[in-house]
Amino acid sequence: MTDSFQTDVAIIGGGIVGLATAWRLQQRHPDRRVTVVEKESGVAAHQSGHNSGVLHSGIYYRPGSLRATNCRAGKLAMQEFCQEYGIPFDICGKVIVAVDEQEIPRLKKIFERGQANGVDCRMIDANRLHELEPHVAGVMAIQVPEAGIVDYKQVCEKLAELIRQQGGTIRFDSRVEGVQVRNGAVHLETRTGDVEAKHLVTCAGLQADRVARMTGHPLEANIVPFRGEYFELKPDVQHLCRNLIYPVPDPSFPFLGVHFTRMIHGGVECGPNAVLAFAREGYTKSDINLRDLAGTLTYPGFLRLAAKYWKTGAGEMWRSMCKAAFVRALQRLIPEIRSEHLVAAPAGVRAQALGRHGEVLDDFVIQESERVINVGNAPSPAATASLNIGNLIVDRLEPRFK
Repeated sequence: MTDSFQTDVAIIGGGIVGLATAWRLQQRHPDRRVTVVEKESGVAAHQSGHNSGVLHSGIYYRPGSLRATNCRAGKLAMQEFCQEYGIPFDICGKVIVAVDEQEIPRLKKIFERGQANGVDCRMIDANRLHELEPHVAGVMAIQVPEAGIVDYKQVCEKLAELIRQQGGTIRFDSRVEGVQVRNGAVHLETRTGDVEAKHLVTCAGLQADRVARMTGHPLEANIVPFRGEYFELKPDVQHLCRNLIYPVPDPSFPFLGVHFTRMIHGGVECGPNAVLAFAREGYTKSDINLRDLAGTLTYPGFLRLAAKYWKTGAGEMWRSMCKAAFVRALQRLIPEIRSEHLVAAPAGVRAQALGRHGEVLDDFVIQESERVINVGNAPSPAATASLNIGNLIVDRLEPRFK
């Protein structure tokens, strides 16, 4: 145990949103002491280090929502950050593909959202689609030239380096076990000692609801973990996907569907298949945490969601158990794909916030109290938008500094 120490702002969470917030705070207020508290032994241990690395354009999100506005500004900020610090990225473009006539009306609605959000996008016919992606089956598509790829774990490592260079502190292996607000300060009890801060920001991802409850300001939702299962194309068939290939998503379900993603360090990822994880940090089928699982299975919001979308959920579970079913889903976009072309790739876990009535929270949620700001829900495109989310949080902190 180390001795208790004081800081101006403590940030719980060493993922990309927490680190971006710490760095933005240092940029704008270099005189403030900043401490990041992280329960793992390194940065980006969970969602930030287990994603596809896509620089999202903002085409899918409701115009005017925090996701839409922060994604647009955050993407530009992320590109500038990567350019300045020598982090590889590639504005490679993507296509969103309607595989049959029935999907065209939904495709057009996505295009309308993209235009409303100021995204560089265009409707293209099958001939132009096949020029861009010769192996794709589709009757129409949206081309999004400005979409890209990057390594968000590498971004997190650079942010951590910059935070330390500017005098900030990052405490690893420091699981927070208690939070108390008293005497004009926030007191954190962690496994490496106590931290006293004038202000607290929580960016706890998969543990966001639990940490918010610790602060005395619970979210109006619970986090339910969904595991995203992926395959990777073997090297001899990676030519089947040039860049990013997405299906037309089901608007009633909070996932984008099985897609193909070229990775910044090479290779092509296929997925995800989205299934309930039996642990908040359950990256394999055998990862089971009884507390996490019981919390999910007894939560009214999950039970209502499962009752409403049981057929979709059953299909996801079947694809999880049956590789042939997963392959069939991939073949809707690229018919040449075969089972022998695929090797298993690492999974990710998404923190999905669900309300008590089964409603999916589809926007960023940031709650404020006198001493605490809780980032309660930060779904995709949080990584793309992280530098702008950091600025947004600092905007909300600044009046407290006076």
